[in-house]
Amino acid sequence: KYDDTYISTVRQALEKQAEGKVNLLLNDGKGDQGTQNDQIDLLIEKKVDALLVNIVDVGASQTVVNKAKSADIPIIFFNREPNEDVLKSYSKARFVGTNAKDAGVIQGEIITKAWKSGKYDKNNDGIIQYVMLKGEPDNPEAVARSEWSVKTVEENGVKTEQLGMQICNWDTELASRATEAWISKFGDEIEFIISNNDGMAQGAIAALQAAGYNKGDDSKFIPVVGVDATDAAKELIKKGYMTGTVLQDGDAMADV
Repeated sequence: KYDDTYISTVRQALEKQAEGKVNLLLNDGKGDQGTQNDQIDLLIEKKVDALLVNIVDVGASQTVVNKAKSADIPIIFFNREPNEDVLKSYSKARFVGTNAKDAGVIQGEIITKAWKSGKYDKNNDGIIQYVMLKGEPDNPEAVARSEWSVKTVEENGVKTEQLGMQICNWDTELASRATEAWISKFGDEIEFIISNNDGMAQGAIAALQAAGYNKGDDSKFIPVVGVDATDAAKELIKKGYMTGTVLQDGDAMADV
């Protein structure tokens, strides 16, 4: 999706690196696998030299690989990782991306450090009561970030309790609505908001601020941690509205 903030940084980096060397035919899949399949079919008809694919639905990866294989066109998946068997089914298929669990591990370390400051245990029970904003139900990045953020906190000796988890498909508005509902239901019982990406974290902060939280002082504050280190997230952290994020280096991904 062109309106995905992180992927926009990758796209812009690709354009910069390709200038004068590579003719890029860019397509906006709009978050729809059918649309992306049609775009891939058209690119194959145009006999492109290679396909770079941020797959909409990881479950459709084998179908896309089969298309590339039939046309003998190299295919490089990025950002969303297909199953290993899918990549092994074609000698000219590759994946460029991060280790899925790493962002979750780093989130867990950020959360642990913030928790051990002693400021956020509102009920003094020694347990982090948290809510989770999840990207997509079966997306490997979303699954790994959700699991390892909490697992890392627990491995660091801090107990956790999940009050709620909502699939928000990486979407800011959906995350804002979910957070609004949680504030209404749980209020000050929420001690942390863990988000699979910064876009959803932004939505959470918008809902918090509408409810009188996270306005730059510690009187009413719920820590929010995301992933991507978007410019918007860095600005929220600078203003004291957001606790932390994990850098996903779009320039480095494009470089590879």
